[in-house]
Amino acid sequence: DGKLGEQRIDWDPRAALGVVVAAGGYPDSYAKGTEIHGLPVTEDGASKVFHAGTALDDDKVVTAGGRVLCVVGLGDTVADARDVAYAERARIDFEGAFSRSEIVGLADARGRVLQQVVLAERDQPPYDRVTMDGIALRFADLNDGNRRFGIAGTQHAGDPVQRLPDGAQCIEVMTGAVLPKDCDCVIPVERIVKDDGHVTIEDDYTAKLRQFIHPRGSDHGKGHQLLTPGRRLSAIDMALLATAGLAEVRVAALPAVRVISTGNELVAAGQPIKAHQVRMSNGPALVAMLEQQGFLDSLHLHLVDDPRLLKHRIGEQLEGSDVLVLSGGVSMGQADFVPAVLAELGVRKHFHRISQRPGKPMWFGTGPKGQLVFALPGNPVSALTCCRHYVLPALHRAMGGSAALVVHRIRGCGGAG
Repeated sequence: DGKLGEQRIDWDPRAALGVVVAAGGYPDSYAKGTEIHGLPVTEDGASKVFHAGTALDDDKVVTAGGRVLCVVGLGDTVADARDVAYAERARIDFEGAFSRSEIVGLADARGRVLQQVVLAERDQPPYDRVTMDGIALRFADLNDGNRRFGIAGTQHAGDPVQRLPDGAQCIEVMTGAVLPKDCDCVIPVERIVKDDGHVTIEDDYTAKLRQFIHPRGSDHGKGHQLLTPGRRLSAIDMALLATAGLAEVRVAALPAVRVISTGNELVAAGQPIKAHQVRMSNGPALVAMLEQQGFLDSLHLHLVDDPRLLKHRIGEQLEGSDVLVLSGGVSMGQADFVPAVLAELGVRKHFHRISQRPGKPMWFGTGPKGQLVFALPGNPVSALTCCRHYVLPALHRAMGGSAALVVHRIRGCGGAG
């Protein structure tokens, strides 16, 4: 739509085969000749990194009025890749792919995907509820000109309901209490004076019939549908579950997700590092993204670029998990073994390479038992971008929820793997 965050970009779809789809996270400028994900910078300065219609690697890209981060260009389109990953047009039944459900206690339900209809246990509120500390009385007694009333009792929140006696009587009430029977008006405590077992209403105070009363069933009635399946349970939803009297709730079972970083050059934080090595950052970041979205059964491991080792260890993880998310080894280099290893393990490829940068080498397939397998590029920005736009929405959809996610701004980082 020609928009880049809050910044408008100009591009000509007739002259350009690609479209800028994200920006930010790179240095302010690049020198001429610098490569960004294999594309050379054609001009000095950030505002003219790419020119619309300029041929680069048999592709055409688009210039923006600022820094370029993500350029659509080669391979399957972003829309097609999302369709496959979300299973809207592909012949892959992801919806309900993780059809297992389980019953968990209310305290453990936050963030889980609901798998049952939740109905109101009773009217809400379940009685005429007092909304102000003060006294409850008959409005007709006020119309008779009475301003002084005897105190017949006190109604606290949680007490059984009382009945107001005949005559110029009132009952002291607290916020949240049941409205006493035969009462239809509440006078705030600030507008009365209490003395010797009686209260006097201020002369200048004018009351109204049924004021400060929250009527029974005015929010909803018994049996009203509160929540439907497919909803990720929020804090407010937890309140609704408790209000419905549910100590336990049926939710989608958590998929077992295994994140695998590949690469000889990767070194974990806290370990000695040499000049030719880089810190392993993708794995911890991907696990954090998954856990933030409620996928709590997520573990990370690191494998070196050895085809036999990769086949053995990836095979083990594939057998014991619902989802594999690999990082690195998916491009066309001599040490990019992941696609071939996955093929040997019987993982069916659905696409490899997307028309976007960063993230072009992304690979996606399904395992022999329906496992979802995402192989992401090793570049940190590429890996996080692909996880945000493909992995997380697909997993939400597979669990019976919505592919819509909270948008998290992804910035460039200096590690890998």
